[in-house]
Amino acid sequence: MRLLLIEDDETTAAYVAKGLREEGHVVDHANNGRDGMFLAMNEPFDVIVTDRMLPGPDGLSIIRAIRLAGITTPVLMLTALGEVEKRVEGLEAGADDYLAKPFAFAELRARIRALARRPAGPPAEQSALSLGELRMDLLQRVATRGARKLDLLPTEWRLLEFLMRHPGEVITRTMLLEKVWDFSFDPTTNVVDVHVSRLRKKLDLPGEAPMIRTVRGAGYALSAPGNVEV
Repeated sequence: MRLLLIEDDETTAAYVAKGLREEGHVVDHANNGRDGMFLAMNEPFDVIVTDRMLPGPDGLSIIRAIRLAGITTPVLMLTALGEVEKRVEGLEAGADDYLAKPFAFAELRARIRALARRPAGPPAEQSALSLGELRMDLLQRVATRGARKLDLLPTEWRLLEFLMRHPGEVITRTMLLEKVWDFSFDPTTNVVDVHVSRLRKKLDLPGEAPMIRTVRGAGYALSAPGNVEV
């Protein structure tokens, strides 16, 4: 794989780059946000690993910029900020995963592999999904509810697609972690709840019937309006 590492701490960068290169990957390294953003915007990568705090544009700014540019390369954010709200901020900016410092290289490697294994496109046998007024065009990568287009980030897209492939079924958090994130997170993580909450806000505007219900102690279920327990 070709990986982009954006990290200003020389010790961390050398440690990560050395380990990844020993795994056989090609690693481009930028030690500041400006160079990192330039590479991310102009070169093809399989996965981007970026620190949150950087000189120049920080990691959040880089992620927002590439998502606005339509670049869907998976992004793993490294952060020394352990507070939940800081992690949520990174996910809301468009990061696909986060890893708090200090970390074990084995976990970093596993998360990069998980991000890289995610399918780049929809299965050839199905080009669209629909449930009531909700529709996902898997070829054009456009999601709509009625006449309204849904502006979904990459992880939100994968989450909605998985739920739409299992309409009415109760999907556990563990299933979502394995199938959407393709990684077994710490069971105490709230990453699933954060993304479901964000997805709900985009699916259901005021006055619209909710489509995702929480099944207490179990998980979530997506149903057409009228079949959802409020």
